[in-house]
Amino acid sequence: MQPNVLIYTIMTFLHNLFTAFWIGGMLTLGLSVFPSIRKSLGKGPQMVKLIDTIQKRLSALVYVSILGLFITGAVKAKMVPDFLGLLHFGNKYSLILGIKHILYGIMIIISVLRSRIGWKKENSPNPKTLKIKALMLIINMILGVAVLFLSALNAAVVL
Repeated sequence: MQPNVLIYTIMTFLHNLFTAFWIGGMLTLGLSVFPSIRKSLGKGPQMVKLIDTIQKRLSALVYVSILGLFITGAVKAKMVPDFLGLLHFGNKYSLILGIKHILYGIMIIISVLRSRIGWKKENSPNPKTLKIKALMLIINMILGVAVLFLSALNAAVVL
């Protein structure tokens, strides 16, 4: 196997792994874990404590994934002849990648803001905070699915 093929393969594997952690984690939380917690525990202090514990643990994984996606994406992009540079839209590949990067940036902002929004000190759920955090998760889930679609589209464009 040629060195470039091996490097590209490893970078693609890691990129996909970081994507699975971040976007897959969001989809799992939003579609399965949080609704199950709410159904089982109701909207009381136990639910808040459990969700807060899960969020704190996953936040570290999300931040590692964001950094990993940035590094592996940069390495991969430099190896693709159609890559014109960050946010350059001169061909189909770069246009799709540019849109994907814009969505990725929005997702990062939402993730950071979501992890910074806390509960009241007495750990009682503020309905407004719960709704804002849930809405931010839903928006990021939608953006995450859009990023996955754009990744698949870009893979097809370079064929």
